[in-house]
Order: sequence, then structure tokens, then C-alpha cells
Amino acid sequence: SSNIYGLDLNGLKVQDAIQKTIEWLTLQGRGEKSVQYKLRDWLFSRQRYWGEPIPIIHQENGEIAPLTESDLPLTLPTVHKYEPTGTGESPLAGIDKWINTKSGKRESNTMPQWAGSCWYYLRYIDPENNDEPWDKELESYWMPVDLYVGGIEHAVLHLLYSRFWHHVLYDLDLVSTREPFQKLFNQGMIMGEDGQKMSKSRGNVINPDDVVREYGADSFRLYEMFMGPLEKSKPWNTKGLQGCRRFLQKVWNLYTDDSKIILNNCANAETKIILHKTIKKVTVDLDNLRFNTAISQMMIFVNHLQEQKTLDKEVLNNFLILLNPFSPHITEEINELFNQNKKINQKLWPKYDNSILVDKTVIIVVQINGKTKDTLSIAKDSSKEEVKQKVKNLNSFKRYIMGKKIKREVYVKNRLINYVL
Repeated sequence: SSNIYGLDLNGLKVQDAIQKTIEWLTLQGRGEKSVQYKLRDWLFSRQRYWGEPIPIIHQENGEIAPLTESDLPLTLPTVHKYEPTGTGESPLAGIDKWINTKSGKRESNTMPQWAGSCWYYLRYIDPENNDEPWDKELESYWMPVDLYVGGIEHAVLHLLYSRFWHHVLYDLDLVSTREPFQKLFNQGMIMGEDGQKMSKSRGNVINPDDVVREYGADSFRLYEMFMGPLEKSKPWNTKGLQGCRRFLQKVWNLYTDDSKIILNNCANAETKIILHKTIKKVTVDLDNLRFNTAISQMMIFVNHLQEQKTLDKEVLNNFLILLNPFSPHITEEINELFNQNKKINQKLWPKYDNSILVDKTVIIVVQINGKTKDTLSIAKDSSKEEVKQKVKNLNSFKRYIMGKKIKREVYVKNRLINYVL
């Protein structure tokens, strides 16, 4: 209908129509906007042997009794086979020695991937504790989780339920924070080479074991971070993987090529500038999860070092530290070859010097009667007289002012000089 009770939805898209309907209902006093959550327990009903066992006894008198604290934790039995029973019951129901007790039968249902997955981040805080799930002082120190990186599907399947569980734990005064996670970052999906989601039925699945076997773990790791922005879905490309493998070979050659001379304190000014640019770029990009652009900068730096016959030892050491989070195996191996007494992951992260990165020169635009005729590279903060002297030597300037009189000069420091003729 074009008009129902004065509410016209014709021509609207579904989302716009929903919004307009909500606003109309609110205005009429017939309804209001709200958000509802629906909990699903499909993981409980999808039974597996390896799920968390429920510490309940179904007694012979028909009553249900929990295990005493001294009988906890309840662990799964060690078995050779854990196929389904064929009766619709859990595989545990068919293990007589475990299911039957003196007072009755154990609960055969389990909580597969469910109960543990909702609070595992808390157990990480204190994994060796045999007396309690976690120590309260440790929990207070570590929580909340600073950053959670996961696929978009985690938002409804894991994160939502973790929040529910955490809120209950908070209400029971078992955790110190109301929210479990401070920040969420959704990474994109790695697609097949055909640009489709990887699937056995499509035959476009990339086996990680095969990649590691042929190219090495570091090349694989580096390529996945180099493919593109972390939040974007990207298609797999074997040529890109091969490019990352060649880059790591270049790095290896830098440190092992006998034709390169490695000395102390021999870095030239250009190398120092590119090094500090690289330190800054990698440091900032790591903090912002921009791994691909950090790797691009390191590739630029390696290309620069390849052109140098003499390499500075400290520069090489700093570069190994920068590359280590991306390719830990090869960098630790090179570090050993360099006879370093510390592993890279025990070293301090290098710091960049902004004073080295400040441009020492500027480009001055040379204008005649307000129109750009040339540009001039000159030391930053040069005086008007110094700029004028340089401009007079430009052939283009000489040609434009030939036979004419300079009426006025306008100089904007570090930007432009304009001659009014």
C-alpha cells in the first residue's frame, strides 16, 4: 500500500524504510527502538568427545548432584576411539568405566569449544595455576586485553559471548574490569588465487605446510603481511610470495657476501637518513598494524645498502632488529653468524632521531609577475639575498628579464620569490 496510517514507505530502500518506521512508531507512541541479543547453544548440542565435561552426576534416585570441589577438575577419559555412539548420545555415553559411578551416571554431554573459549584469555594470565582459574593480582595487572585481532565472524560468535561471560564474572567480583577487550581489529580474509574464498570444493585451497616446505616459514610469514592492508581481503599470489623470498635472499647476501666490507662507524649521511626514516616508518607502522608499508620501507633500505661497497656494523644490527618481528628465523640466524652475544628479541628496539630526518634543503618557486617560471633547490632558511643571488644564475631567469626592469621583489621564506617587472 502507498500509505498506511499516514506512513508512506514507497520508493524507499529496506534499511531506510525500517528507520522511517521506527521513527514513526516512536512519534506515535506505539513503539520504540531497542537492541535484542539472542543466545544460541548450538555448540552444546553438537556433541564431541573432546568437549569440556560437565561435573554433574545423575543419581539413581532421580536427583542431580554436582561433584564436590575435591573431585574437580573432571577430566576426560583416555580412549583409543571416540566415534559417535549411533544413538544420538555423546561419545562419552558409550564409555562405561567413565560414565558409571557408585551413585549414578555422569552427565554425558560436553561443552565443545564453548565454555573454555569464552574465558580462555583469562586463563592465559595464569596457565600453570592448579588451585584456581587465575590469580586475582595477576588478573588485575593484565586485564583488560589491549587489542583483539580476529575475523569479522568473531564479533557475533565469540566476542559477544565472551562479553556476556565476562560481565557475569564481574558481577561475581571475580574480575576487575567490566569489559574484557579494549580494542577490536578485524583482519581481512586470504582468498584463493582465483579471488574466491578458499574451499576444498573449489580446489583453490593453499596448504600452509606446502608453502613452508618450499619457501620457508619466514617467506610465508612476510608475504602474508606484505599482501596489502591488514583489514582488506586479498587474493593469494604465488609470484608475490616468490618476491618476498627473493627479498630475504637479498638480506642474507648483505650479511654473508664476502665482497661487502663491514666496518664500525662508517655509515655515510645518506645511509643514516634512510636508516632513521626506516626506523621511524617501521616503528609507527607496527603500532598501527600497517605491516605492508613497513615492509616496503625495509625493501627500499635493503636496495640502498646493496649499492654500498662498505657497510656499517651498527646499521646492519639495527636493521636486523627491525626485520625480526616479520622474519624471526632468518634474522636470528644472521645474528648468530654476526657473533652477537644477545638474541635479537632480547635487544632494545632502535630509536630514530628526528633531527636527522629534518630536510636540510627546500624547493623555492621562482615567479615572474605571479607566474611560475622555474624552481630552485637551496638550503633551508636561506636569506632573501642568498636566494636572489642563486636566482640570478638561472638561465631561465636571465631570459625572462632581458631588457626589462625589476619593479619589485616579493620573497616568502622557504617557499617562493616573485619578481614584478
